[in-house]
Amino acid sequence: MDFTRIVAPSMKDLFVQQLEEKILSGELKIGSKLPPERELSEKMKVSRAVVNNGLNELKQKGFLEIHPRQGTFIADYSKNGNLQTLIALLEYRGNRLEHSEIRAIIEVRTALEQLSAELVIEYASDSEIYDLEQTAKTMVHTDSNREASEIAFKYHHQLAYLSQNTVLTLIYSSFQDIVTSLWERYCDLYGSAPLLANIMKLQGYLKRRDKDGACAWIRQYLGVAMECL
Repeated sequence: MDFTRIVAPSMKDLFVQQLEEKILSGELKIGSKLPPERELSEKMKVSRAVVNNGLNELKQKGFLEIHPRQGTFIADYSKNGNLQTLIALLEYRGNRLEHSEIRAIIEVRTALEQLSAELVIEYASDSEIYDLEQTAKTMVHTDSNREASEIAFKYHHQLAYLSQNTVLTLIYSSFQDIVTSLWERYCDLYGSAPLLANIMKLQGYLKRRDKDGACAWIRQYLGVAMECL
């Protein structure tokens, strides 16, 4: 049995975590003003550097607005947030998303995956499409739903990479934690076999260079997933 090193969170991480929880729970209301950095430092028993760095991280995550000479305010993260905001929200809820949020994520995935498939059919070689299939087939060797979901992500990330669209690959990479969590949830409900079957059917369209068939299948199986999750 292998054991991994336990790493304690830094003071900045703990500071960020506490403020995130207060914001996401509604204890800190949108639009409300935070105390000055010096006051936060004194109340939370951390250095000014920890407070400053933590506030900047929370700003990057979409939770705060920092206005020079005016102060720091709780941002409307649902309106002005970013992918980091969504990841923080997912972690706060223990990887549980509302159905409307799952629907939104899968709608974006449907659009991205159709574009990936069309570009792969146009530009990828037969050997590259064959390698995609071999990646997917490794799923049969695991009994772990987590590993199966990670293999599914690896397949789709490879699909995006073979599209030769760098931005598409980067966008897909940024969804890794969220997409993997959703596929794991799917496997927990239905097992990994349907997930692999969906991928292998897509592979058939890729090998036949059938853009219309691939896109129709992507819309169909992700549409079903949207209703199931």
